[in-house]
Amino acid sequence: MTELIVAHVSEFQERRSRVLKLEGIEIAVFKLSDGSLKAIENSCPHKQGKLSEGMVCDHHVYCPLHDWKIDLKDGKVQAPDDGCVTAFPIRVDELGNVHLSVNLPDMRAS
Repeated sequence: MTELIVAHVSEFQERRSRVLKLEGIEIAVFKLSDGSLKAIENSCPHKQGKLSEGMVCDHHVYCPLHDWKIDLKDGKVQAPDDGCVTAFPIRVDELGNVHLSVNLPDMRAS
């Protein structure tokens, strides 16, 4: 697993998202109301809605196309719907740098 510094925590607004593009993959990073950050693939498994445009409530995001509820902790779609998106480990260091862990070798943030 490769860990990249992708931003500073001050660049994220509460209950909003920021989209990162890594080697052609879009990753939506959300800042929750408790200040924690969560990162998931930015495409709903149903109709590929941009999850970064969805409404955040607690630790879930609702797809803007058909209101599918996706857990930001693990990427699992909540019942009665079914599916999953990739969730990426993310952490903030003591300087406020945001580190994203990805499985693809040699990825670079843009």
